[in-house]
Amino acid sequence: MFFARDVKEFEPSTSSIQRSQPCRHFEFSEILIATENFDESLVIGSGGFGKVYKGNVIYGSSLVVAAIKRLDSMSNQGATEFWAEVEMLSMLRHFNLVSLFGYCNHEKEMILVYEYMPNGTLDDHLHKLCSPLSWLQRLNICIGAGRGLHYLHTGTGIDSGVIHRDVKSSNILLHESWAAKIADFGLSKVGPTNQPSTYVNTHVKGTFGYLDPNYYATGKLTRKSDVYAFGVVLLEVLCRKRATDRSLDEGLVTWVQDSIKEGNLKQIIDSDIRGEISPKCLKEYVKITERCLHNSPKQRPAMAEVLFSLESVLALQVKFNNSLQFAHRTIFSRMVNLLPFSSNEENSVHRDSNLSSNSKGNNIFQVVNEVPADFRRPNPSLNVFKFADLEKATRKFSLDLLLGEGGFGKVFLCWVEPNTLAPSKQGVGVAVAVKRLDHESLQGHAEWMAEVNFLGYMAHPNIIKLLGYCMDEPERLLVYEYMPNKSLDRFLFTDTPNTAVPLSWRTRLLIMIGVARGLTYLHSANVIYRDLKPANILLDGDFNAKLADFGLARRGPETEGTHVSTCVVGTYGYAAPEYVQTGRLNIKSDVYGFGVVMLESITGQRAIDRNNQPQNLVECVTQIKSDKRKLKKIMDPRLEDKYPLKGTSECFELALRCVVHNPKDRPSSEQVLQSLEQIHALYK
Repeated sequence: MFFARDVKEFEPSTSSIQRSQPCRHFEFSEILIATENFDESLVIGSGGFGKVYKGNVIYGSSLVVAAIKRLDSMSNQGATEFWAEVEMLSMLRHFNLVSLFGYCNHEKEMILVYEYMPNGTLDDHLHKLCSPLSWLQRLNICIGAGRGLHYLHTGTGIDSGVIHRDVKSSNILLHESWAAKIADFGLSKVGPTNQPSTYVNTHVKGTFGYLDPNYYATGKLTRKSDVYAFGVVLLEVLCRKRATDRSLDEGLVTWVQDSIKEGNLKQIIDSDIRGEISPKCLKEYVKITERCLHNSPKQRPAMAEVLFSLESVLALQVKFNNSLQFAHRTIFSRMVNLLPFSSNEENSVHRDSNLSSNSKGNNIFQVVNEVPADFRRPNPSLNVFKFADLEKATRKFSLDLLLGEGGFGKVFLCWVEPNTLAPSKQGVGVAVAVKRLDHESLQGHAEWMAEVNFLGYMAHPNIIKLLGYCMDEPERLLVYEYMPNKSLDRFLFTDTPNTAVPLSWRTRLLIMIGVARGLTYLHSANVIYRDLKPANILLDGDFNAKLADFGLARRGPETEGTHVSTCVVGTYGYAAPEYVQTGRLNIKSDVYGFGVVMLESITGQRAIDRNNQPQNLVECVTQIKSDKRKLKKIMDPRLEDKYPLKGTSECFELALRCVVHNPKDRPSSEQVLQSLEQIHALYK
């Protein structure tokens, strides 16, 4: 720790740090005055941490404009990131780092107070506002950010230096003078002792598209990981394309590298600045950028060298500009204007929200709606319900209308008008299911929002249909189509409440085919479901299966066979072992869960039998493999031998392929679907 958390003022630790006002503790009453009781009209931004307000605070002897960031109680971030930010910025002072005026830690409130940056972020200007930034402006911004990063690595007075770990365009703030300042130190780590090539072992954190591949693969974090991310920012500045641009199948870095190899350097330049760049300047800029992005950390330059190269590039460009006889036309622009360029239009999307369809071959379903690039905007076609109406329709959430209960909260039955979806009287109109968030639930706004934004844009016969939502503070509710047969688990297991009549073999097979179709649809849209289990497989009146509960779903990796690193969540027994052990998630993680559900459907046994020592179903059945005599012993006795032995054996073998240890050896969801449909055709 850099300091004790009850100390209210902090002085920089060494003389090498730029002296400034100390980081101070703000009283909550001061924050309330500055934000006018958190008036929404003062909100200037929001992110994973919470909302940011503009307000005036006393700092030293002056009244200054500040950016006041308040932790949202329902945010995925929390005390760890809050104190990391306070600890880092209390120690560090540099012109190219955003200044922390102070913090407020009052009861459950966690608030950070920064200097105000009127020009927002580099990301805003490149991708959202599409501001007409000149090439010289962009170079100066890169140099400023580079100076901030160089200071972190070597000039902090901390022998081991600081690794930022989340360098990206949205964490580069711009002052009124357009000076660049590095921000957001919630993921920062103190580096290893004064050797750039050594590393610290840590959980992989950061932003997809900027992550150093070596760190991503090994968990070994070095200052060179920041250098890689900075190289990605340099490409963004040159191309005005996001690190995870939807128009690029392979991602920005690979696209640029391939373009350079093919001699198509001209194709990567933002059309707004093509006529400004000196050819020699461009060559040197690309050269240092390529070195930053080298696969081997040891081959990447230190930030001192990157900074020197960028300053040299700037000097070349200034010299070139001064030598021009025509102010608005360069030799380079005359040359490239003769050649065709592809459009460089950029969709304004956030990286964690890009769900593009990348399926290969013919789909066996029709995609009705495209999954959106930005998960933070609910589909406008969804119905927005009022809490008072839902409360009335459910008779104040009467337990008589209770359908079920889970980690999110309780689910109630009510009726709505078929055309308008306006709440109706009991038994009149269309039945719907209303899920209400329990305020004491471990789940919260993040899961609720994921559900709204995923399901709001999905339309498939094997995906539950979301009709609308309610977010009248502090309530969070979801309204779905009603599934009269509830969930699959009550038909498979005898230890569930309201156990239903056992399903026939044919019905179980058809349910598995429906689940596979839903999963194939999700994977074609690059969505990882992450919580496949019988309780999340709902059944309509005709026993058609529909996947439900998308609170844990997330966007998958950009290329087949790769993965995303994430906190491990899901349900024990269904989560793939490599995901549990490493946090590496890909679509084959869902295939593992599907294999477990198939085994449960065959045996009638739970994935984890806690009544029997606890016993793991996968471990038990893998010893049997394809021995048909042993297979009969583990078949669900409630089937009463009414199943085709060969067809059941093929299903069992398919399930075992889904749960093999190596994810590369598991079939894809589309291959699973094809196999099941063949089995169904042969053994109806």
